[in-house]
Amino acid sequence: MNLKQAGSGADVDERLAALLTNANAVRAITAAVEGTIGPKGLDTMLVDRFGEVIITNDGVTILDKMDVNHPAAKMLINTAKAQQAEVGDGTTTTTIMAGSLVSEGVNQVMRGVPVARVIEGVKYGITKSLEGVRERSRTITDVNDPILRSIAMIAGREHEDIADLVVEAAKLIGVEKLNEYNFKLSEIITAEASANNEVFMGVIVDHERMSQEMPEKIVAAKLLLVDDALEPEEIEDEALSTETGFKRYIDLQDEFKQNVQKIVELGVSVVMVDRGVHSAAEEILTDANIMVIERVSSKDLRRVADHTGARMIKRTGLKKESGDIGKYLGTAEKVYQDEKLEQVRVIGGNGKPMATILVGAATEEVVGERERIAKDAASSVQAAVKGGYVPGGGSIEIAMAREVIKYRENLKGMAAYGLDCVANALKQPLSQIVENAGFNPLEKVEEVMTMQVAQNSDSLGIDCDTGEVVNMLARGVIDPVPVKLHAIKAAGEVAVAILRIDTIIKKKEEGANAQKAGGTDNSMPDF
Repeated sequence: MNLKQAGSGADVDERLAALLTNANAVRAITAAVEGTIGPKGLDTMLVDRFGEVIITNDGVTILDKMDVNHPAAKMLINTAKAQQAEVGDGTTTTTIMAGSLVSEGVNQVMRGVPVARVIEGVKYGITKSLEGVRERSRTITDVNDPILRSIAMIAGREHEDIADLVVEAAKLIGVEKLNEYNFKLSEIITAEASANNEVFMGVIVDHERMSQEMPEKIVAAKLLLVDDALEPEEIEDEALSTETGFKRYIDLQDEFKQNVQKIVELGVSVVMVDRGVHSAAEEILTDANIMVIERVSSKDLRRVADHTGARMIKRTGLKKESGDIGKYLGTAEKVYQDEKLEQVRVIGGNGKPMATILVGAATEEVVGERERIAKDAASSVQAAVKGGYVPGGGSIEIAMAREVIKYRENLKGMAAYGLDCVANALKQPLSQIVENAGFNPLEKVEEVMTMQVAQNSDSLGIDCDTGEVVNMLARGVIDPVPVKLHAIKAAGEVAVAILRIDTIIKKKEEGANAQKAGGTDNSMPDF
């Protein structure tokens, strides 16, 4: 592939074709989300071929729903998804900085700087940036710290009701639970149309009871959780055609009914099942006035088990003696069905404390966005409790850009140009935030840098309403340290990975219609 008239119109060296192709793809992905960052960021409308519409300014949602084929673009999207999975927020910042790093790196290569030297400088700059953010971290030791609400407000895009819900839940759960490795505050969130905002100690199961004849509410409940189908063991059709096989079938049916009867004898009042429930079991349990919920998700079953102290059992486990089965039971103060929302709630379990955040939405169309906003807020609050916080609004990145520039003299030769790439990329979040607010980004970034030096402060940024330099900490514009660290680290890693790609080769297709790859192909599919 021979790219011509790229940039200024000059011919481009064949060796740089892959780099430029990848850089263009990354630039297009960055452009899709950069307009959403900051308090003045706008929404993006995503439309599929069936006409379904999603309106959001959540970076990872935009990236996840985009129709993308280009491999470099997919690398950037996967990095953003990893950011979301790890810390739950900061995907737009990651994407913007990664896009800037790639763009700046390509510019340096076009000027004649070897790629290896650019990469060396980028790695050094990223390392120093991470060290600087860690050194400036402020810690949170108490869930009553008002800083948490500021963090929830920023991550929750200024939705006060959602910020209040998340902070209330954090207070109910406590610091110890928030610091647990496997616990994610964002996972206790559910959003429903026509629901009222609510935080309560308990678990929601997003299913109704099997039959209206079953009790709607049970107090002092005993729960049995079946991580299986509540059905007789199956027998092959061929075996049924024989006398022995048919007898075996009848025996299994009788044994199953006896096992279900054990549930009744144990005084179980609520049964939750991972899969289906046989009609014979439904009849027996209904007659015994037991509430049964079938096809409960594995996630909900685990949460109910944790909250009630129950242990999940397989259907074969019901063959055990009643006393042994009793060891699997959990208890709760109350289990009841919310008829309006078509859900079952488990309240006051005797296991681990569990909170649920129910986010209300006016219509079905905004349920998804409200839930995404709440999850971002919850993730940021938990991240701040775990790892501390720093000034937000792009201010800490500007402070790191100033810090990185100081290390330029430590690098020999052309690696310093890679360090410049990092410094410029760190300026990009603030630059985009003020541009979205309608101000001149070059002017405002330089103004913040000058004022940070003059006042020896890392917390100065731009008020997006007035354009004035203000203290972000004093304004409550705060970001969790883990979000910043992961964003900088991830942006550096994906940028280095893309800059290292020298050649793009189309893989040979597998199967009968496979075609041999005809050498180097730098023109990968568009996205």
